[in-house]
Amino acid sequence: MLEVKLHDIGEGMTEGEIVNYFVKEGDSVSTDQPLVEVQTDKMVAELPSPGKGTVKEIVVPVGETVQVGTTLLYIEGVGAKQPEQQSDPEPAKATNETKGLQNRRIQTKVNRVLATPYTRKIARDNQIDIEQVTASDPSGRVTEEDVYQFINGTKSEPQVQQKERSEPVTLELDSASKPEQETIPFRGIRKTIANKMTQSIYTIPHVTHFDEINMTRLFQLREELKETGDKISIPAFLLKALVITLKDFPVFNAQLDEENEQINLKKQYHIGLASDTKDGLIVPVLHDVDRKSLRQIHSDMKAITEKAQNGNLEPQLLKGSTFTMSNVGPLGSTGATPIINYPETALIAFHKTRKLPIYNEQDEIVPGYMMNVSMSFDHRVADGATAVAFTNRLNELIENPNKLMLELV
Repeated sequence: MLEVKLHDIGEGMTEGEIVNYFVKEGDSVSTDQPLVEVQTDKMVAELPSPGKGTVKEIVVPVGETVQVGTTLLYIEGVGAKQPEQQSDPEPAKATNETKGLQNRRIQTKVNRVLATPYTRKIARDNQIDIEQVTASDPSGRVTEEDVYQFINGTKSEPQVQQKERSEPVTLELDSASKPEQETIPFRGIRKTIANKMTQSIYTIPHVTHFDEINMTRLFQLREELKETGDKISIPAFLLKALVITLKDFPVFNAQLDEENEQINLKKQYHIGLASDTKDGLIVPVLHDVDRKSLRQIHSDMKAITEKAQNGNLEPQLLKGSTFTMSNVGPLGSTGATPIINYPETALIAFHKTRKLPIYNEQDEIVPGYMMNVSMSFDHRVADGATAVAFTNRLNELIENPNKLMLELV
């Protein structure tokens, strides 16, 4: 008898919510066949079967949150070769049916729609097959609004038509029956975000330094490159300039080790990309940015962002960040005091770029593009003057992109 336990499938994972079982008791399973879908603090993952056998017992029900190490189900006869019974046609028939079920499960796995565990729970509670729900989001992710719309369109309509023959249907609830509040689960990614933010704000003495950057020349360079067929996004330029600046000020690409009373300066440049998704704040990691060209940074950032939005991030893309960048300008932000991604030393946020009248080098008023920047840092590790020098160097590279190009050679 083999115990299938919830194991650590992500950095720092301590618990997971059981979203769905792909098998039921009595099913035959093969090695590496998906058994259960689990919502961790950062992603939705599938746990495969470690061997061949029959599902004897499912211990943890769907919807329950359990700790790492908890037994989820038992498999009997792992690794044992199943006896052939050619004289009895019934077992052969059962085997064929089992294979058919497995094939259908594999097909279902491939075609499964994107949806959060909470959305899937709403569908299950209302006996709705979420595969039949049409996603309104361009990414293909089914939202809870899509499920409710499906419920109202399929389940309640026949009832209304039936009642129309006898008496008018009143859909209004009287004030006494209206709920006073609505609740949403505080668990999974949302709970993890809360825990990490609390840990960071109570551990790190935060200081936020504000600055602004003239983006005019960088915008011009981007347009010139676009005319030659090279489409490079502004965040890709920002990320490259950021890594160059981190090399000049390594104290911000560091982690404080209080126990050993030392500051560890990281030689790798793995940049966390704070991303706003339907599931909450996710920070996928772009590794070895210092070794990538602008083209590669642009394409890798785009790929990682799409995976984060679709909930398809692999565990390795959530590990090892040494510094975090947040690009909230497209959302309309003009300033913030961002919380550091513990145990890192600093986080920088790029805000909205506005077209403003500015003075050029000849003291003439000309139109230009100014972007606000906020940088939070650990005051135990660095001081305000160092943060100012850091953003001054970053400004120099961005406001004079020719110098940025020289640094890339």
